[in-house]
Amino acid sequence: MTVPTLMTARLILSDVLAADPVAYQRNFNNYDVIGDLADAVPWPYPPDGVLAFFETLRPEQGKSRWAWAIYLKSDPAEPIGNVDLRRVAPENRGFWLARQHWGQGYMTEAAGAVTDYAFENLGFETLILSNALGNTRSRKIKEKAGAVLLRTEPAGFVNPAYTHREVWELTKESWQSRRAKKVSGCHGE
Repeated sequence: MTVPTLMTARLILSDVLAADPVAYQRNFNNYDVIGDLADAVPWPYPPDGVLAFFETLRPEQGKSRWAWAIYLKSDPAEPIGNVDLRRVAPENRGFWLARQHWGQGYMTEAAGAVTDYAFENLGFETLILSNALGNTRSRKIKEKAGAVLLRTEPAGFVNPAYTHREVWELTKESWQSRRAKKVSGCHGE
């Protein structure tokens, strides 16, 4: 199975393994971005970190894991982020976005396209999501999607100020209901 290209109003999401590793590393290698991630990500980030990530991903890509590089339609050569979907939890979806693109709704848009794909094409019934407790940007994306907070638990992050994570559940039924309300214009919120 391949990783399909997904399109949104402003973005192109395509197989991360086709991304330019130099541009990917340039946008990822920022403490503001990496600090919010699990402590499995090394900091300082090594010069060959993206190539190592690509090699680790390659056997799973399109089988039990789907990773997309995010591009602006206005600049389809520069990867500005990533959305990663996994069949097996502890969490099913993760993401990052280059610091200079925060606050513009790009990640909500990208995560929405991947969530649609997970529920409509891959047969997921539930997504388990997580974020560092205190990462309000990531939390808001989950809340907008209709995810329900299940619990808070200890976890390690690159930024040692984060010591716990929030674990969320997003069901297919909840996601589709929220999408239908937005399409019909009846937000009810």
